[in-house]
Amino acid sequence: MSQAFVREKEGGEAFEDLPDRPISPHTNFVTPEGLAQIEAEVARFQAEFAALGPDSKAETARVTRDLHYWTARLGTAKLVEPISADDVRFGSTVEIKREEGGRQNFRIVGEDEADPAKGSIAYVSPMAKALIGKTAGDVVEVNGHDVEIIAVR
Repeated sequence: MSQAFVREKEGGEAFEDLPDRPISPHTNFVTPEGLAQIEAEVARFQAEFAALGPDSKAETARVTRDLHYWTARLGTAKLVEPISADDVRFGSTVEIKREEGGRQNFRIVGEDEADPAKGSIAYVSPMAKALIGKTAGDVVEVNGHDVEIIAVR
């Protein structure tokens, strides 16, 4: 059949079938702050959805997809309360020194709250995996480079 006889989708309909946001296969551990972030995202998308009009097909598809994602993440969230410990754990803030002498602080958090630019890394990241269970003074290898743990808070 010629393309001339095929009905094209009208504006916005191409967005109605947005693919779901991928959900991590890892356990959804969250800090208290991470849980609050997820709850805030659910509330925000619920409010956005309620405010949408019937002509906002593309926006409805986007908001529905994001609301589905955050609702699923809220439903699987496993809160990990902070505890004081000498070894690196989920929720710990770790100060490290790199081979070249640079120092950094990282907090080990859940995947949705991780933001390396702001000093938080996901517990499933290579850096966090190398650090978990170690204590101040330990040297670990991360991606072929040694880092020394200076402090655990």
